[in-house]
Amino acid sequence: MSTLALPSALPAPRRPSPESVPVLRWGILGTGWIASRFVASLQASTTQQVVAVGSRSQASADAFAQRAGGLRAHGSPAALVADPEVDVVYVATPHHVHLASALLAVDAGKHVLVEKPLGLDAIEAEAISTAAATAGVFCMEAMWSLFLPRFDVVRQVLESGVLGDVRTVIADHGEHFDPAHRILDPAMAGGSLLDLGTYVTTLATWALGPATRVLASGETTASGVNGQAAMLLTHADDATSVLHSTLLTRTPTSATIAGTEATLTLPGPFFMPGDVVVTAADGSGSVTWTDPEPIGHGALYHSALEVARCIGDGLLESPLHPAKSVQANMAALDEVARQLGLTSALDPSERAVRPAVRPGRTALDPLGDGQSPIRVQVPQSWLSKPTTHE
Repeated sequence: MSTLALPSALPAPRRPSPESVPVLRWGILGTGWIASRFVASLQASTTQQVVAVGSRSQASADAFAQRAGGLRAHGSPAALVADPEVDVVYVATPHHVHLASALLAVDAGKHVLVEKPLGLDAIEAEAISTAAATAGVFCMEAMWSLFLPRFDVVRQVLESGVLGDVRTVIADHGEHFDPAHRILDPAMAGGSLLDLGTYVTTLATWALGPATRVLASGETTASGVNGQAAMLLTHADDATSVLHSTLLTRTPTSATIAGTEATLTLPGPFFMPGDVVVTAADGSGSVTWTDPEPIGHGALYHSALEVARCIGDGLLESPLHPAKSVQANMAALDEVARQLGLTSALDPSERAVRPAVRPGRTALDPLGDGQSPIRVQVPQSWLSKPTTHE
């Protein structure tokens, strides 16, 4: 029988209102699906100003600018980040050029919000975070789930201790994709891990802390990318997370955080707006927070509000999703990839020049001693080479 009584109601979320944060001028780097939805969300629900878009194709930038209501259209990433009327750059380029995109913006003195994953691995993620901190600009990975009102309810439940000793996280994320989708293209850093798996590993490392041990099994698609991955992570004090990602089938995409006194469930899709349910360990009762705004990707604007709030407060990273949290997540994904034998099929000209791996690096300690500065250069070929996948 549970010894802790359930509250009569779950706490209200504490996320900032659109009117409570500074108005920033946003430049959008990339013209694809997520960029379109991010802009639509900002325009529908905030006072943030989307003023410009950049692409390696002038035609793509022009078309996006027109759809978005008349933005300034730049035909190169360099032109966008040089725009003096842009305060912050939202990096929505394909995964394999996140590093180059983010570093280009940072070098121009712009704050950056980088779509997940921040980099292809922990080394790239650390390179971006280090460069931003050195330049004195704000940097955050756009792991939008963590900034939703739903997740602030979860955050407060975890902080309250009502779940007791949290021992288990269970989460899955499975979606079906057509064969032509870039997620099935190895040359575009495709596969289930970076697009879908990052949600479940982020949840696990957020709730339980960094992984101390990883066991993984998976399947490769005919195109050569990871089709699905089953992951068993061990965390501090032998807490466990059981995780799964797949691009082959549609799964419930739900999540559970279980403690000795109560269990918290997030009905699928767990990473979007939705309800939070807490049930006593003995099943004697439950309490539910109902999301008043179940608007799916329309809630992407909460990431932008967090950026504006932090910049207004003079911060260089979000306390809700700091660089060390991104590193913990990417380290777990790196180890999964190693165990699955995943190797890069990327064109070297598409990627920034990577920093040298320091002595002592392991998959769960990807940066070795972490003392040496990281230097990364943006390849000139990337600055002008157009792509249809932006």
